[in-house]
Amino acid sequence: MRVLHIGKFYPPHMGGIERYSADLCAAQAARGVEVAILAHASPGQGMTRRFNNAGVQVHLAACHGQLLYAPVSPSFPFLLARLLHEFSPDLLHLHVPNTSAFWPLLVPAARRLPWLVHWHADVPLDIRRPAVRAAYALYRPFEQAVLRHAGVIAATSRPYLDSSAALSPWLARTHVVPLGVGPLEKVESASTGVSSSAVHWPGDGLRVLAVGRLSYYKGFDVLLRAIALAPETSLLLIGSGECDASLRALARELRIEDRVCFAGSIDDTGLADAYSRAQLFCLPSVERTEAFGVVLLEAMRARLPVIATKIAGSGVGHVVADGVTGTLIAPGNVAALASAIRRFADDAGMRRRFGDAGYARWQAEFTLDRSAEQMLGLYRLLVPASMHRAAAAPAASPTPARVEERDG
Repeated sequence: MRVLHIGKFYPPHMGGIERYSADLCAAQAARGVEVAILAHASPGQGMTRRFNNAGVQVHLAACHGQLLYAPVSPSFPFLLARLLHEFSPDLLHLHVPNTSAFWPLLVPAARRLPWLVHWHADVPLDIRRPAVRAAYALYRPFEQAVLRHAGVIAATSRPYLDSSAALSPWLARTHVVPLGVGPLEKVESASTGVSSSAVHWPGDGLRVLAVGRLSYYKGFDVLLRAIALAPETSLLLIGSGECDASLRALARELRIEDRVCFAGSIDDTGLADAYSRAQLFCLPSVERTEAFGVVLLEAMRARLPVIATKIAGSGVGHVVADGVTGTLIAPGNVAALASAIRRFADDAGMRRRFGDAGYARWQAEFTLDRSAEQMLGLYRLLVPASMHRAAAAPAASPTPARVEERDG
């Protein structure tokens, strides 16, 4: 079976969707599927790249920037047409939201193939940019056309599916396949972030970890205010983004800069080290833009108790078993977040129980192997049995080969 994934970005571009998509492709390749992915280079990288990574053919279209979060990439449709001819896939796996997932609608060779649409998130209409809400009126007809053409749709959680207005006409062909992360020992560094030696918690007390893009919807301003109310704690915040300067200014205003480390974007080795040394993980997101929370799975894999927010219509409340693997609080509630942090700081036994329960839940529900097997099951609904050659149990983990070509 040959599968062509259409993504938005690809690691080391930071993001849960990007990391999961790359890991899923590698897991499928380990199962004998011939896999290629077409995505965009990080914004500002005006060079088309082609390389092999973990048995996956990776094609990254030059990206000259973003317009309302949509990659600007004139070369993308031409690369799609070339791949359809050269790779000759049996099906397309479209990762959305992603405006480039609309191009297959215009390519006859793509329309003749079965499609699986992987619905990672709705376009966030609660976003603090009115232009995005206005642009959705233009985006929605193409979004619905893609869903109409899809043979199968994969949503990441039942709560998100049930609350999605965009998916509501297509429930009969939609299946829930939770995201997953692989065992920690299979994590390999492929990025160029800072050295892991730069990752540390300043000060003493409970070591709190938060990971994610420094964007408003992540609620890191709420976390900083909670840390100010929990003096026996220190925070390591990993990530970069448009709110970096304002968050640093807030830490200075709250006079907690001696207890907060802004680590920026770090490599996989440093990230794994941070998870191994943390004592508590926080995801304080404030909007449904946080559709699932892959970082929660990474924390559970590291046996960390978690604090997250109970966002209506998000998958976060499904991933975190409240009172078992972590604590859920109302979004934006500084006092509740500070109180939860202090409870974990005062009770090492509770941290250990919740961490062990989270690890067991990750193993039972959210491994990469489980997610990859469920996705292969959906492929079999779309592709004739005669094409299911070698898509079986995973082979030995392939050695990543990065034979790279570049086009100007």
